[in-house]
Amino acid sequence: MYRENRQIFLDALKSDLNKPKLEATMMETHHLEDDVNFILNRLDKWVRTEEVPSKVPLDKSLIYNEPYGVVLVMGAWNYPLQLTMLPVAGAIAAGNAVVIKPSEVSAATASAIAKLVPQYLDKDCYPVVCGGIPETTELLKERFDYIFYTGSTTVGKIVRDAANKFLTPTTLELGGKSPCYIDNTVDITVATKRILWGKMINLGQTCIAPDYILCSKEVQEEFLKTAKEVLKQWYGDDARESKDLCRIVAERHVERLATYLDGGKVAIGGKYNVEEKWMEPTLLVDVDEKSKVMTEEIFGPILPIINVKNHVDAIEFINKREKPLALYVFSTKKDRQEMFMRQVPCGGVTLNDTIFHVASTDLPFGGVGNSGMGSYHGKFTFDTFTHKKACLNRSYNSFIDKAMQFRFPPYTEKGIETLTSLRDKGDGPGVLYYLKITMTHLVSMALGALILYLVLHYAQVRV
Repeated sequence: MYRENRQIFLDALKSDLNKPKLEATMMETHHLEDDVNFILNRLDKWVRTEEVPSKVPLDKSLIYNEPYGVVLVMGAWNYPLQLTMLPVAGAIAAGNAVVIKPSEVSAATASAIAKLVPQYLDKDCYPVVCGGIPETTELLKERFDYIFYTGSTTVGKIVRDAANKFLTPTTLELGGKSPCYIDNTVDITVATKRILWGKMINLGQTCIAPDYILCSKEVQEEFLKTAKEVLKQWYGDDARESKDLCRIVAERHVERLATYLDGGKVAIGGKYNVEEKWMEPTLLVDVDEKSKVMTEEIFGPILPIINVKNHVDAIEFINKREKPLALYVFSTKKDRQEMFMRQVPCGGVTLNDTIFHVASTDLPFGGVGNSGMGSYHGKFTFDTFTHKKACLNRSYNSFIDKAMQFRFPPYTEKGIETLTSLRDKGDGPGVLYYLKITMTHLVSMALGALILYLVLHYAQVRV
């Protein structure tokens, strides 16, 4: 579906958010194609029943990968194709039926998904439901076996409340304010480009975009000077004319972003046009920590800068607030990097760049606390939609019951002594473990002796 209809999806993304072709290809269509290939190349291994060690000889302990059943996947409007369909692929791989709910805010992409998915997937097993709040409200009244939601923390709480009615397990991929720390050890040109790229793709409408910068006054001046040059190089003298900038998804969001400009002094940018759903890249200094721009997720091209003395102050500043979805640290000092990674609870970290930790299929992506719960990407998506069912297959061998006769009534003090001797006391494996290993070796030796006998016997017959 992705390959044969790539242009349809690119056109829809252009219509919804004015996404440049490179951004739409890299962050949406190619990302989804790569995800499907990743799954197909590994799915045979993922679905296998896993045998794990048993403490009792002759027992077999197994973990079966079982689908939850019928799951609901609710996508978001900022990456309307990727954030809707990537979880769907993992849910299908795990064996679930999926009700797909794209965001109505990105109407063109939602329409493309609704039109194309039934052409490639069974419409009864994978129905697409379009609509706004009324349709979503009705959906959440239904009983699902799992709910996967991507979006705002406010709506995430509503989804969680609805799931609680049936005790439905839920993954919430939310957002928050992702901090970015810069010290004086970095190449400021490289750092500035990487930070601005992470902030300005999708015009800041990215849940893991740098939400604010923490740095010293001296680093701030260098950053602003470099940022001015970089933004001019990327978008020209008038960013409004650039073909490489997205648009804000709706007029009301431009109006919301405009109110954030009062939270500090505009150092770069500041222009916007509600009717054209546009705002230019904007950097704020002298920011009030209690203003809306520092207490609400920005989700737009505004980047406030807060001054701190050093990395210790930066860590303290971050930890006084809700746990962020992402953390970015620009420093060449290993000890500082380690302090941030160990002392700041967050969803994920990229050192000396932005966004890239979510590109790895070998890393889980998800939030913690207010920024979400659960994770996905790569095998983690498969695991999210899979119930790990424990199964213990016990032997009828009479030796087992004789060895564990103490478990049956009447109970005796000797039974307690036997139980105590068989326990794993934490200083090494218990007696049962060694008994099982011994029996395994004996069986192996017996088989080896039998094979050797047969080989020698065959050789003697041949002679």
